[in-house]
Amino acid sequence: MPPATYNRSVQLKFLRYGAAVVALVLAYGAGVLTGVLGSSDDARPAARATPSPSGSGFLDQVEQTILQKAAKPVSAADLDRAAVQGMLQALDDKWSSYYSPSDFASFENVMNGQYTGVGLWVRRDASGDVSVISVQDGSPAQHAGVKPGDIVLAVAGRPVAGRSIADIVSALRGDAGTAVSLTYRRAGVQRTVTMERTTVATQDVTASVTDNVMVIKVSAFSRGVADRVRALDATARANHVRGIVLDLRGDPGGLLDEGVRTASVFLDGGIVATFVRRDAAPVSLRASGGGDTGTPLAVLVDGGTASAAEIVAAALQDRQRAVIVGSRTFGKGSVQEPISLADGSAIELTVGSYLTPSGRSLDGVGVQPDVPVSPAASPSVALQEGIEVISGLLANAGTGGHG
Repeated sequence: MPPATYNRSVQLKFLRYGAAVVALVLAYGAGVLTGVLGSSDDARPAARATPSPSGSGFLDQVEQTILQKAAKPVSAADLDRAAVQGMLQALDDKWSSYYSPSDFASFENVMNGQYTGVGLWVRRDASGDVSVISVQDGSPAQHAGVKPGDIVLAVAGRPVAGRSIADIVSALRGDAGTAVSLTYRRAGVQRTVTMERTTVATQDVTASVTDNVMVIKVSAFSRGVADRVRALDATARANHVRGIVLDLRGDPGGLLDEGVRTASVFLDGGIVATFVRRDAAPVSLRASGGGDTGTPLAVLVDGGTASAAEIVAAALQDRQRAVIVGSRTFGKGSVQEPISLADGSAIELTVGSYLTPSGRSLDGVGVQPDVPVSPAASPSVALQEGIEVISGLLANAGTGGHG
């Protein structure tokens, strides 16, 4: 049942014509998760095949000269890491990152639904500030009083200014039971808290029922999320709920294929997004058939909804399957791919971009909600709007209303 035009006090036109970090903040996860494609299984270190101004072996020559002659000793490993980071900087791509072997192992753990850290998602905004966009329920960060919107100033006593997200993440990570300090600013007031890192199994999908409407909250698109959403949708239908509210607020994204599969839960085939890669024909990312197209559906979004989460919201909006409720999303339209290197480290590169089913790019624009809710409003306001949307869809479908 495609949603029909919904009336509150005035008629709201919500049907439009018409696929994951930030670097992954390995304290909990990442900044804005990139629509990550997943690691390359056969990635190898790039060969230095192009002759440099000084001939072949130029980088090796520079490294050996520094190792032998620099007054300040430095290891070959540190020079190699600096060289990789310098190459990434040449891309002028804020989403590209280098991960040490231990960082990349943590990255993989987060994508598998577990991590060791303090429970924060952070991102760097256009002004250069590093802000908290999500706090894991029950995490050390939540217990310490850290909240979304807080501006991170320092980690472990070191200012974050001028540091990459990956470097900030490394400082937040550590063995379970060890402590790390976080200095942040909220409403002009600076605070410092000390948190004990812990190993946590993520709860990226949770559900509750309000007014006979199932609310499915997706915090990130890690492996297995789509299967859990599909199981909850089946439960909702078996229990004859009035509708489903899919809550993607504060969801920084994650694995691109999990986003496509999650959208498939509510679509019967068709395009979810189009992936555009350099020097390659565009690839249509399609929903599998047989999805739930009948249950009334509203999707909650906000400024923390990014990347793979935006792909899901935009696909359901363009395909006229759901009403989008909330505030404008983050606006990240690029896709990153982590590529493992021979020593267990990895580089994450932007490898393409995506378009919504109607051909829109969300980069820098985001998803505009059909039912706007002020970003300053209490979270309960958007949820209530979503539930009211379900009532409106039922009334317009002739399965409910007033007599």
